[in-house]
Amino acid sequence: MLIVKKFGGTSVGNTERIFNVAKRCIEDYQKGNQVVVVLSAMGKQTDVLLDMAKEVNPKASKRELDMLLTTGEQTSVALMAMALDSLGVPAVSLNAFQVAMHTTTDYGNARLKRIDTQRIHFELDNRRIVVVTGFQGINKYDDYTTLGRGGSDTTAVALAAALHADACEIYTDVDGVFTADPRIVPSARKLSEITYDEMLELASLGAGVLHNRSVEMAKKHGVQLVVRSSLNTSEGTVVKEESKMEKMLVSGVATDKNVAQFAVEGLENKPGVAFKLFQHLANHQVNVDMIIQSVEHNGTQDICFTVTEDMAEVALETLERHRNTSLRCEKITITRDVAKVSVVGAGMMSNPGVAAKMFEALYDAGINIRQISTSEIRVTVLIDEKYTEDAAQAVHEAFSLEK
Repeated sequence: MLIVKKFGGTSVGNTERIFNVAKRCIEDYQKGNQVVVVLSAMGKQTDVLLDMAKEVNPKASKRELDMLLTTGEQTSVALMAMALDSLGVPAVSLNAFQVAMHTTTDYGNARLKRIDTQRIHFELDNRRIVVVTGFQGINKYDDYTTLGRGGSDTTAVALAAALHADACEIYTDVDGVFTADPRIVPSARKLSEITYDEMLELASLGAGVLHNRSVEMAKKHGVQLVVRSSLNTSEGTVVKEESKMEKMLVSGVATDKNVAQFAVEGLENKPGVAFKLFQHLANHQVNVDMIIQSVEHNGTQDICFTVTEDMAEVALETLERHRNTSLRCEKITITRDVAKVSVVGAGMMSNPGVAAKMFEALYDAGINIRQISTSEIRVTVLIDEKYTEDAAQAVHEAFSLEK
């Protein structure tokens, strides 16, 4: 078997944990398997590097930031290869250039285009454990690029697809995918399996277990994932196309505080206005969510939407730049102290009343809803940030997701 194993930053946060991971990889290797290991930077190293960059140059280019941040993963893979070697197992560390992992040119948020697998196959054929940097790639200029936060998950899935791996295991500091964040909802329980679509919604809505692009790629290429803890040997959660579990109405509750709400008021009520508004934002790589357009009043309309908090300033600057020209709006307001709370479940498609049950739970908890967004398997509400934990617990309890 060929197994791809990905370990996050906390899993390799110090030398003791590095050796713990090395021993887990050796267990599979000694069973005759080929092993490819994908690593994130150690602990909070990425944050440390970002803080250093801000001290030196708060307006550093994304190219130079990528050049800096990729050193974090190179450190962890080199140390892991050394640890494996010291335990008597041949290993080799490879960065994105050595593999090579080809990406788009978008510094800071590149997308993988293809992976050259010859070097990895060569090393595997020589019975080495191959330790690969996550989170990074190279573009057509031979510059290093990064895949965005959580990008190591995407690296692992992409490698599993390119190598036609028999298994792709994502190791974290939690035991698997839970019905809610256990730190917020102590009664949350671990799921034994979940569908790609449900996991994709949860990942996109703030559940930090998997990066949403990695789930998207796994679904596209049919890569079955297992999410499990690097700190114990308990069974994890299988992410796959169809779940054989009892069809739960709701699989999980997700929360996201990385949100800002925009209200663009007094827009002309004519064709093309919404297009111009969102095209300006798209041109600056601003992803928009939870869009509401009001009914016409006195020939004008209002549009409300949310963006991630870290893109709020870019969005505001973009809108202000076009406020008196192509947009011709009366007012732009931004609200930052908000959060999203969502329920996700494939069972929603055949069960009416999910939204009403969620809204009732929030009403009983005295929590006001600012905005609502839905899909076939998701209901999301925007609320005041200070009520996030209370809302998550109330909704989780309403759908009987406790242990």
